Amino acid sequence: MISFIIPAYNEQDNIGRTLQALRQAVQSLDTVCEILVVDDASTDQTASLAASCGARVLSVRNRHIAATRNVGAHATKGDSLFFIDADTWVNAPLLHAAVRALQQGAVGGGSRFRFDRPLPWYGKIAERIVPPLYSLAGLASGSFLFCTRSAFEAAGGFDERRYASEEVWLSLALRKRGRFVILREHVITSGRKLRVYSLRETFRLFGYLLRTGPRALRQRQGLEFWYGERRADTTKPEGGG
Repeated sequence: MISFIIPAYNEQDNIGRTLQALRQAVQSLDTVCEILVVDDASTDQTASLAASCGARVLSVRNRHIAATRNVGAHATKGDSLFFIDADTWVNAPLLHAAVRALQQGAVGGGSRFRFDRPLPWYGKIAERIVPPLYSLAGLASGSFLFCTRSAFEAAGGFDERRYASEEVWLSLALRKRGRFVILREHVITSGRKLRVYSLRETFRLFGYLLRTGPRALRQRQGLEFWYGERRADTTKPEGGG
């Protein structure tokens, strides 16, 4: 069985599209699948919309992405775990490639990723830099990460000492346990943060991270880019580039 785990906080604008894309992609897989949305203290219609799309919904109150991902993993039964962000849209070729990698002995992996459109000019520059850096470093992005349950448990799951970059640390932990692959296929994920936060605000955030160092990731304060309430994307997405 494959378990798809989708953490979500106030994602009513995206969760329907995410689940629709996932269900369409899953139909081409010759295996049993389960889809779990872990609703983390949403105050909007995320949970009800997810349920109406046929997903199982588990409600928690963590406001901590690593902990929420771990809860989802422990609440599922699959031998293979796929972690997908609530604003990310997978496709059948990507899922087939990931399943094939696991069947061929990989302990886990990720994929290339692109942002949906439109993007501000600095978002387009970021897209040319960040995804290739992830691939070159052999790291999965948080938007799409998969692994065997045995490797996940051996790695200790997502590091709950961190409020961000949890996918980086799990990637590194999984790489110590076997072959970890970054697929050539790509996933489309939302570029809304690059639309709702200005260039100055984005630089301010990453300047704070550089000045403070790793300890900045050990608390929610200062990580508004990921945990802030500015989530509504008033620009209609146009799809991937």
